[in-house]
Amino acid sequence: MKYYVVDAFADKVFEGNPAGVCVLDKWLSDDTMQKIAVENNLSETAFTVKENDGYRLRWFTPGGEIDLCGHATLATGYILMCFVEKDAQTIHFDTLGGKLTVTKKGDLYEMDFPSIETEPYELTDAMIDALGVTPVEVYKGRDLIFLLDSEETVHNLTPDFEKIKQFPEGLAVFVTAKGKEYDFVSRSFWPKLNVNEDPVCGSMHCSLLPYWYKKLNKTEMVARQVSKRGGTLYLTYCGERIKMSGKAALYSIAEIFIEEY
Repeated sequence: MKYYVVDAFADKVFEGNPAGVCVLDKWLSDDTMQKIAVENNLSETAFTVKENDGYRLRWFTPGGEIDLCGHATLATGYILMCFVEKDAQTIHFDTLGGKLTVTKKGDLYEMDFPSIETEPYELTDAMIDALGVTPVEVYKGRDLIFLLDSEETVHNLTPDFEKIKQFPEGLAVFVTAKGKEYDFVSRSFWPKLNVNEDPVCGSMHCSLLPYWYKKLNKTEMVARQVSKRGGTLYLTYCGERIKMSGKAALYSIAEIFIEEY
């Protein structure tokens, strides 16, 4: 079966976040998809099957299936428009995170995603110990969000991933601060799913954009994830939904050989 790797939220290869994309004629077993994700060893491998007028989309990390993923959705939309439905300008997906779309607008791929609200949360000594810094604020939704005092602190952070794994709360840990060149910067850590740092995390911005909308009173922002690879996201706050855009670069096209398929 065909297997693609796309660098999402990237102007060129070796930037952004690499996602695996498998376009299937029929579903594989959950166990096989999980094994493929482990074998690929990327933060997410996306699996998609044509259903009615759109596609069913699922995302697997090396540590298990996840309910929302931005960069692998962008990557899948890019692959479908480039190689499967070449005349399409919009792809509709049905996912565990609800109905999502990817629309091509020039050299950007715009996604319509849910807006995730968070609530203030209590800072603990364990959090300070794991991060190695004292956050200014803490918020919680599905994940934990830590506001840090500066862009430099976000850049230089060296958290203890084993200690983050022990947090009883939050699937992932996000750190963010007001940016200099960009509206805000961030980093994303998922050690509970065997991904210490996600290079560019789209789903994180479903929580960060509503947060920064309240802080900056802006509906349109440009954000930068300041991981080693780095990536840029163009964001619009629309209340219950957000628009999230980025570029994509094709890294590889390959074939996977498995007996089940």
